Amino acid sequence: MLSIKEIRNNQDLLDNIDWEMTPEEAVRLFLEWGNNWSRGNYVIRGKEDVSYYFVVNTWGENPVVYLIRRNSDEAKELAEIKLPENVKDRFLDSIGNNKGVYSIEGDVKEWLQKELLGS
Repeated sequence: MLSIKEIRNNQDLLDNIDWEMTPEEAVRLFLEWGNNWSRGNYVIRGKEDVSYYFVVNTWGENPVVYLIRRNSDEAKELAEIKLPENVKDRFLDSIGNNKGVYSIEGDVKEWLQKELLGS
């Protein structure tokens, strides 16, 4: 698994991260790509089309951010990133401490972009 530092130092990977991709949209695009209308700029033609995006997984004891590489064949976890306590607590409060897989937004997205992009 990649570390935050390894991601930060990989400009090609950083340039290819889709900060707006959600888990639901990834499934729609990559697993149902032959059965839906194209929305936006994404048109999936086959296994060579790929997306890199983050999700927050709360199924474990503590929420974890995963960097996912997805194509129509598989979703691979490239990095597992622990959230700082203050970000973790606010995120869990925002989702009512429910279990699931969530898109990154709000505090989580801001923290992650600051860590990786310095913005």
